Amino acid sequence: MKVISGIGRVKKIERPVVVLGVFDGLHRGHIRILKELTRYAKQVKGKSVVITFSPHPQGELHLYSLGRRIRLFEKIGIDICVVIRFTPSFARVSASEFIDNYLIKKIHPYSIFVGKNFTFGKGGRGKPSLLKKYAKRYNVKLKIFPICKIKGKSISSTYIRRLILTGQLSEAARFLGRPVSILGTVVKGSNLARYLGFPTANIKAHHEVSPPAGVYMVRVNLDNKTFNGICYIGSRPTFKTHNAKHIEVHIFRFNKNIYARDLEIQFIKKIREERKFKSARQLTEQIKKDISL
Repeated sequence: MKVISGIGRVKKIERPVVVLGVFDGLHRGHIRILKELTRYAKQVKGKSVVITFSPHPQGELHLYSLGRRIRLFEKIGIDICVVIRFTPSFARVSASEFIDNYLIKKIHPYSIFVGKNFTFGKGGRGKPSLLKKYAKRYNVKLKIFPICKIKGKSISSTYIRRLILTGQLSEAARFLGRPVSILGTVVKGSNLARYLGFPTANIKAHHEVSPPAGVYMVRVNLDNKTFNGICYIGSRPTFKTHNAKHIEVHIFRFNKNIYARDLEIQFIKKIREERKFKSARQLTEQIKKDISL
């Protein structure tokens, strides 16, 4: 897959079939549109093109960072991903100007795919109805996808984000179509966990939403291999370091140096809430119980 940073760098694309959106989380609704996009692009002998935005237009923490979305676009089979930097100046571009000067003049789409709830342009005033008007003017095919629902509830990134932040991980996974997870880089920590006898990888999340404080059973994906482990999210109240949020993962039967490496943590279930222990020894005994579950 070819990744293009900035729509001004786009060269001529052969019969582009374009989809627009942030695609935060690449949930079930997104996957449905993207699979149809790739199928149709092949049918018309064109190129499947995703136009996405970063950072998040609403200033939210992403469910999935840009890097992770790009990896999944490629896995799905997208040909080209165009990333538009969502700057204050771009936020002032009107919906009509976006269609004329960005979408039509730069991409020359053969066909455009959007979800029914897609908005664009200054203040999010652009709606699919406006795209329909311009598509007719420029003789561009347009397909508007209905909102996907599960048992009557609309699938949306906003709703999934709320579920994760409130610890409703099973429900969030149902709407995502996969376990809740975060992507992060392993960074150096204080070695407190190693001192307790349970070495952990300290994780700097890639600007992604993480579950509430607590201890979780997890799967860790690293170098296309999957490991079991437990993950702690919290402020280390036992050691009075509660001025910052920590994410640490202990990988079972693993003893390799993975500093500066990226890994994905999939949350399977919550083991217990975060709590303050009277001593390091008491905490150690609890961690042994956590691991045995």
